[in-house]
Amino acid sequence: MAFGPNNLLSLTYGLQDGIRTAVMASAGRLVAFAFMIALTALGVGAVLAASEMAFTILKWAGAAYLIWLGIKILRGSAAIETPLTSGNRRPLKALALQEFWTAIGNPKAILIFTAFLPQFIEPGAYWLSFAIVGAVFLALEVIAVFLYAVLGHRLNRLSRNRNIFGWLNKLSGMTMIGFGVALLLTRRPA
Repeated sequence: MAFGPNNLLSLTYGLQDGIRTAVMASAGRLVAFAFMIALTALGVGAVLAASEMAFTILKWAGAAYLIWLGIKILRGSAAIETPLTSGNRRPLKALALQEFWTAIGNPKAILIFTAFLPQFIEPGAYWLSFAIVGAVFLALEVIAVFLYAVLGHRLNRLSRNRNIFGWLNKLSGMTMIGFGVALLLTRRPA
């Protein structure tokens, strides 16, 4: 439920495209997280935590993507109609890819998986435990997506006002840029 770049996307998609589209687009994020959970189970998360170079490369790539996405949102803030109210829906594949790249470009996610998930793993049933814990995490992620999408959809009523929609888009763009800058300032855990 922590408010981060992917949850901002769910909020934005709920606002602009509706709850159903926001939840379906989250498949991109879920694929990225499932991949990261698998990498954590294989021990790659520990390598990323130990390698300053790997962490830095992923951090810079992820930050660049978030900042680019924020600028793209800011440039689109002049639009008056949302895709939901205008009938011009954005391709679901494009939204899911945005979710995927936003999730996969965040090195903190795999480090969180590396630090958090192993404490719930039973050594005698390593792979089964990782599969169960990973599935529970992904299920909880779907609930978070749904809640943020509902919140965004409720904000849609406000977005019909030209000034409020522009303000919401600018806030979303600036927040995404802020997430990118925050990622640039992130240090690899010791």
